[in-house]
Amino acid sequence: METDRLILRPWEPSDSEALYRYAKDPRIGPAAGWPPHSSVQESKTIIETVFSAPEIYAVVLRQTEEPVGCIGVLWGDQANLPLSPGEGELGYWVGGPYWGQGLIPEGVQAVLRHCFLELGCPGLWCGHYDGNRKSQRVQEKCGFLPQYSRTVPVPLLHEVRTEHVSYLSRTRWIQKWEGGQLR
Repeated sequence: METDRLILRPWEPSDSEALYRYAKDPRIGPAAGWPPHSSVQESKTIIETVFSAPEIYAVVLRQTEEPVGCIGVLWGDQANLPLSPGEGELGYWVGGPYWGQGLIPEGVQAVLRHCFLELGCPGLWCGHYDGNRKSQRVQEKCGFLPQYSRTVPVPLLHEVRTEHVSYLSRTRWIQKWEGGQLR
């Protein structure tokens, strides 16, 4: 998938160093519920296991061809949220140097278009942990509506947190879509 500034493509083992460059930042993973990466080898292992699932994309800058983040949709038993048939759970992150540039909302819109128009997904869920305002803003910008909050274990960090869960239906997305931008 391509946008004005991004290419969304499957992760490749050769992306290990770029992934490590951003995923080692302690501001990134813990906000999303995973520990910072500790080595290029760990990043390579993540690419070969977690990021090899269908619909997990490297967020690549068109200008430099460097992966700087990730957007993915989890389905069925892979998801962290309870899903109805055909629904998915959206997740994303971007490296700290690229915060505030609108890259993730731009990439998320491409993934929403793909899920709703090409895959026929009836709706997508998305969560963020208490205090992760950046993730909350992405969801708001992309049309997700808050649904509920819950207390959940965060196993990779050995913590318990409050998670805020939002939902976007295919119908709402289509109604809001106009000229390539969500109204």
